Order: sequence, then structure tokens, then C-alpha cells
Amino acid sequence: RIIRFSIALVGHFPGGLAIAGVFACMLFAALSGSSPATVVAIGSIVIAGMRETGYTKEFAAGVIANAGTLGILIPPSIVMVVYASATDVSVGRMFLAGVIPGLLAGTMLMLTIYIMARVKKLPQGEWRGWGEVITSGREAGWGLMLIVIILGGIYGGIFTPTEAAAVAAVYAFLIASFVYRDMGPLHVKGEANNLSLMRKPIALVTVFFHRDTRDTLFEAGKLTITLMFIIANALILKHVLTDEQIPQQISAAMLNAGFGPIMFLIIVNVILLIGGQFMEPSGLLIIVAPLVFPIAIELGIDPIHLGIIMVVNMEIGMITPPVGLNLFVTSGVANMPMMNVVKAALPFTAVLFVFLIMVTYIPIISTWLPTMMMGPEIITR
Repeated sequence: RIIRFSIALVGHFPGGLAIAGVFACMLFAALSGSSPATVVAIGSIVIAGMRETGYTKEFAAGVIANAGTLGILIPPSIVMVVYASATDVSVGRMFLAGVIPGLLAGTMLMLTIYIMARVKKLPQGEWRGWGEVITSGREAGWGLMLIVIILGGIYGGIFTPTEAAAVAAVYAFLIASFVYRDMGPLHVKGEANNLSLMRKPIALVTVFFHRDTRDTLFEAGKLTITLMFIIANALILKHVLTDEQIPQQISAAMLNAGFGPIMFLIIVNVILLIGGQFMEPSGLLIIVAPLVFPIAIELGIDPIHLGIIMVVNMEIGMITPPVGLNLFVTSGVANMPMMNVVKAALPFTAVLFVFLIMVTYIPIISTWLPTMMMGPEIITR
């Protein structure tokens, strides 16, 4: 439904299906908070569609591998929650800080595709009219309301991020079971038309015991346990580093060596880019964030700005061999050898490197929105 809406909106531009793929990844990122999930959900449909309309498999895989990384930058984001837990910064501020960078990164990727499409004469879809946009938007609207519930609820002061997650989970369960009927007792496998609640009212009770519900809860439980374990270890590491005064010693050494904020951010970027090649984002953040955070505060760097820099580095790490998770997922979805996916992703990875430089040295990109909506941040040294 999200893909259909994206195609209706931007599919008529040169390279329209590829641009729609990026736009769909941006929308799905605002629902999932996970890059691999974004690649699987959008890539499994868009890559096949791009092949059918004349795009090369390599181009399609490169687009989706890079666009999928927006899953951890556009809020809500699992990686942002891990960073906030490891450094005691506001989750709400982190989510707000990711909005403009996420939109900027997506726009840069779409502009790159548009320019490549004009040069290489890539396929262009037809404009189907505002009727299709409205119809597809209405169908996707129930799912996209999750964005409003999560972000609107948090910043409207209706509930905390934790409460927002619970409300969103219940809402998603009800919509999937009774509106879209993609799961649960009203879903009929292999048929276009699912059952209506009027024909099977007992579904109001059986939905809670249905196999789809059990499987969903089991998968959610696995992910939650993993995150809880990661956050617990982050807090332990932070406690040890604080007790041993390690960040303070490193900070003093850097200041004595004459390193300023610019040099420090270069070092942080290099460490994260190298580490991101070999480690999963949340695990790397657990190690690096508690170490560099106190140093950044001493140097006068905004902790929210630092958080977005780290998230963008994690993005690039997910499409960098040898352990770039998005590369492996895209390889499986597109049925391509790993090295072919790496080569396909390189042109768009260069765009993300330019984006990283912009985010690193133009702090207002990530700090303006949270400051505007939540006021200046109070930093305690």
C-alpha cells in the first residue's frame, strides 16, 4: 500500500520507480525503526518491479540497499533509543533531531536518481492523476497514522515514548487484524477478499489466540529481549567507564594535544566508519557512545548533534563490507552475489558520505528542530 502510494505520487518522474522506492523506504522507516526490515519490506517488491520495467538488477539493488539505511535515521529509530539509553539524553529530542537529516538524506538520494535517470534515459512512469494519489493514500493512511500516533503523541504531551510504543503496538494490531485483515482469523490465505467482521464476529475473541497473533508476539518478544540486553550492557559499560575516569583522561589528553571540536569529530567519524564495517550498529554504539560522549560535552559539542552523527555513521556502516547488514539482506532479496551488491551500492554510498560531512559540520541540520519545539537543551557537565 505504501509502495502504491509512492508510485502514484512520484512514479511519473524520470527514474520514477526508483524514486518511489526511496520514498517508500522513507515512509516505512517512519513506521519500523529498522534498516534491514525496511530493505526486506520494500525491496522484495520494488526490486522485482524495477526489473520488470527495464531497470538493471544492480541499479535496483543499489538504490534499495542505500535507501533502506534511512530506517535508523528517520524516527522512530531503534538505534536512537540505544544511543539515548547509553548517554542519558532525551529520546524525544533524538527523534526530532532525526527528522530533517532523514528528509535531507532521502531527498539527496532521490535527486541523485533523478539526475542519473535523465543522463541514462531510465524508464519513466505515467502520471495517473490525483484520483490515484488520493485512493492509494487512503488505503495506506491507516498504516501511516502510526507516524502521527507515535510522534504526535510524544510531542503533543499526550504520552511518553514508552507509552507511545504501547499505543502504537495496539493500534497496529487492530488495524492489521480488522481493517487490512492481513493477519488473524479474518485473513484468508490465497484469496484477494478476506472475511468481514460481520460474517465472523467471533473473531473479536479468537484474534487474541490466533496463530498469527502468537507468532507476532513471539517475534516482538525476541526483538525486545535483544534490545533490553543491549541497553543493560550499555549501562554497565557506562558505569565502568565513569568509575575508572577513562573518558575524562582521554578528554584531558586531547585538550592538552590541542585537539578542538573539528578534529575530535573527524576522529569519531573515522572510528565509527571503521567499526561499522565489522560490527552491528547497536553493539558499536554501546562501546563508543559512553566513551566519546563526555569528551564531546567537554569540547562543547551538542549531545543531540553527536547522536545524529553517530547514527549517520551507522547508516554507512550498514552498506559497507565485510559485515554491512543491509548488503547481506539486499543480496538475499535481490538474489545477487554479495560483491555485486557492494558495487551497485557504491555510487549512492558516495552521496551518504557527502551527507555525513554536511551533518557533521552543519550542526543546525540536527539541532534546529528539537530546539524550536522543545527549547534549548540544558547540558550538565
